[in-house]
Amino acid sequence: MDIPRDRLDIRFSRSGGPGGQNVNKVETKVEVRFVLEEADWLSQRVRSRLAELFPRRLNSEGEFVVVSSRYRSQSRNLEDCIDKLRECIERAKQRRKKRIQTRPTKASKERRLESKRRTSARKSNRRWKPDD
Repeated sequence: MDIPRDRLDIRFSRSGGPGGQNVNKVETKVEVRFVLEEADWLSQRVRSRLAELFPRRLNSEGEFVVVSSRYRSQSRNLEDCIDKLRECIERAKQRRKKRIQTRPTKASKERRLESKRRTSARKSNRRWKPDD
């Protein structure tokens, strides 16, 4: 899947984590955002699945946000963000498998038990009962 980078809002900020004094000088943390409803490069089904599967990645403005500060370099963190976004989209593209019911319903259990009661009553009426 080719993600159009010109449609993404890419922001850089100072990152916590490893790096020593360099952390205070270089903006290596990367945030990639885009407004989910305006992302016409994704189908409507994929957009709705992204919102359903990843609700914590959506902010109050409806932006889908991916953040990375795993690496010390800005370029590697940007690639990490793009990879994370690509994985999210691939997961949203997968269709859900239709559930195959394996347990009987409550109504079918009741019908089966009622049928067994009727059969039992019919057979018990056939038995010989001594006269009082």
